[in-house]
Amino acid sequence: MFVREQEKTQMEIRNIAIIAHVDHGKTTLTDAIMRQTGNAPEGDTMDSNALEKERGITIYSKNAAIIYKNTKINIVDTPGHADFGSEVERVLRSIDSVVLVVDAQEGPMPQTRFVLKKSLELGLKPIVVINKIDKPAADPDMVQEQVFELFLDLGANDEQLEFTTVYAIARQGIAKLHLTDESIDLSPLLDTILARIPATPLENIEKPLRMQFFNLGYDNFLGRLGIGRIYEGKIHSGDTVTVKKSDGSVETGKIVKLFSFLGTERKEVAEAIAGDIVMIAGIPKIDIGETVCATPDQEALPYISIDEPTISLSFLVNDSPFAGKEGKLVTNKQIKERLMKELEINVGLRIDFSQAEYYTVLGRGELHIAILLENMRREGFEVQVSKPKVIIKDIDGVKSEPFEELTVDVPEKSSGIVIEKIGKRKGVMMTMKQTGSQMRMIFEVPTRGVLGYRGEFMIDTRGEGILCSRVIGFRPYAGEIKKTDTGSMISMATGKALGFSLANLQTRGTLFIEPSTEVYEGMVIGNTSKGQDMAVNPTKGKAMSNMRSSGADEAIQLTPPIKITLERGLEIMADDEYLEVTPISVRLRKQYLSETERTRHSRKA
Repeated sequence: MFVREQEKTQMEIRNIAIIAHVDHGKTTLTDAIMRQTGNAPEGDTMDSNALEKERGITIYSKNAAIIYKNTKINIVDTPGHADFGSEVERVLRSIDSVVLVVDAQEGPMPQTRFVLKKSLELGLKPIVVINKIDKPAADPDMVQEQVFELFLDLGANDEQLEFTTVYAIARQGIAKLHLTDESIDLSPLLDTILARIPATPLENIEKPLRMQFFNLGYDNFLGRLGIGRIYEGKIHSGDTVTVKKSDGSVETGKIVKLFSFLGTERKEVAEAIAGDIVMIAGIPKIDIGETVCATPDQEALPYISIDEPTISLSFLVNDSPFAGKEGKLVTNKQIKERLMKELEINVGLRIDFSQAEYYTVLGRGELHIAILLENMRREGFEVQVSKPKVIIKDIDGVKSEPFEELTVDVPEKSSGIVIEKIGKRKGVMMTMKQTGSQMRMIFEVPTRGVLGYRGEFMIDTRGEGILCSRVIGFRPYAGEIKKTDTGSMISMATGKALGFSLANLQTRGTLFIEPSTEVYEGMVIGNTSKGQDMAVNPTKGKAMSNMRSSGADEAIQLTPPIKITLERGLEIMADDEYLEVTPISVRLRKQYLSETERTRHSRKA
C-alpha cells in the first residue's frame, strides 16, 4: 500500500487517459491504481452506472485522480465501444499522454487502432500496457510486435516508436517492466508515468486564465456542469470569466462552484491551477470545446469537434393497445422533457424537435440509442421507436452515406460464409490474416450493411466469432443492398398465447413469444422463413371434440423462443414496424395494427 506524502512544495500534475478496446481491462486497471494509492475504497469502481456494471463495458467517460509521490495524476477512463467514440476523441485533447492497454492474447483491436491514431496525430507519446499476461493463451512478445507494427502503420514518429512497455495483471494489481521481474503492486507503471510524462510547466500558472471543456455533467441543483482542463493561469470560485463560443461570439459568466477530483469523487475547492482538470458550475449554456478566458481579448483555444451522428430514428408516444399498463411516464411532453435533459450531457446525440407527433433522434449507432432507451425504460417511460436508418448526405453534389471498418475474428471454417454475407452487403475486404485456426479479416462496408448483421453473424459463426466496427466517414452511396429476407408473423387476435397454437406456428418460422404471453392484434410474435408477412392466431386453442385419434394427447414440444431485446429489436425490425419499449416489456408491432389498415396503406404507397 502506498503512503500519500504531505504536500511540501507546489504539487506537480500529470494528466493521462487510459484507452483500450472493449474488455481489455482499462477500468480494472484504473480501479486497482486507485485502491493501491488509497484513493478509493475496496469495491468502488469507475463503472458506477448500473448499465455499465451489468454489461461490463464503459459507456460514459469519467474522471478520477490519485496522489502518488507528491504528484497529482488525473486519470480519464474512456469507453472502448465504437458507438461511444465521440467520448474518447474529446478527452485526448485535454491530457498529456495515453496509457494504451492491450490484451496479451487478443492483441490490438479496431478501437485500439482508432484511438491510438488520434493520439499519435496529436503528438502524444503513449505508454503501452500489455494486460492479462496470466491468460493461458497469452503471448506478450507477439502482442508487443503487433503493437509496434501498428505504431508503424499509423505513422508514428521516431520518438513515439520509443514507447515504454509495461506488463500487467490488472485484476491482481500487478505491473512489471520485464516479464521476468518480481512484482507485488502497480508501482512500476506509476513510476513510468512520472518518468515519461512531463509535468505542466510552472510558468503556465502565471499566465492569464485559459481553460477548455471536453465533457459535460448535470446536477439537479447546479444545472449544467462543464469539465475541462486549465491550460494557463488560475481559476477561483466566484470569478467572473469570459466564454468564447464555437461561433465566435463571446459571453460572460460567473463561477458559482469549482470542483476538483480525488479518487472517483468530486471535491469542492476554492482555487485550481494550470494543468488540473476541474468541473465548474454557473455557466448554464456551456458546451464542448468552448474556451473560458480571464479577459475578452484573449485568443480561444483550437475548437474540439464532435463526431457526427450516423443513424436516425423516430421516438413516438406509445399508442399500442397495451399503452400505459406498464409505465408511468407516457405523454409526449414527458418524453420531450427527458430527451432535452439527455442533450445536456450526451453530446454525441442530436434531436430534431420540429415535429409535434414524433421526435427524430440521431446517434452514433444502435448501441448508442439502445443505452438511451434502456435508461428511459428504467426510469418508467413508455415509448415506441421506428427502424434505425442511416443518415444520407449530399457532399459536393455526391450522394454519400456513412461507412465502417469491420474487423472480424472467426474460426477458419466460418470464414467462407462471413465473406459471402458481408460481400452481399457491399463490404470490400481490405486485409486477411491467419493465426493458427483463426482468421482476422478487415472490411470496409456501408453502415447500412452492418445494420441487422450482428445477429446473423452470431448464428453463422455459432457464437465463436468476434465482430467489431468503427465509423470511418462518409463515402459515395454504395447502391442497393440485398439482405436476408424474413417476413413477420403477425398476431390477428388479442388475448393470451396458447401452447397448442404456438406448436403449429413454430414450423413456419422463429417465435419471439412463449405460452401465456399477452398479445394484441398487429403485434409481431415471430418471423417467417419464406420472407412474407403472415397473419396468424396465437390464441387459438385445441378444439373440443368426442373424436379421438392416435397421438392426440401427445405432449406439445415447443422450441425456446428468441426473446426480443432492445438491440435485437432495433436490428431485426422492418420498415413498417415499431419497437414498443416499456419498463417491463420490449415488443415488435406493425405501425398499422389491423390487416385492413395495412392493406389500405400499402395500396396508397
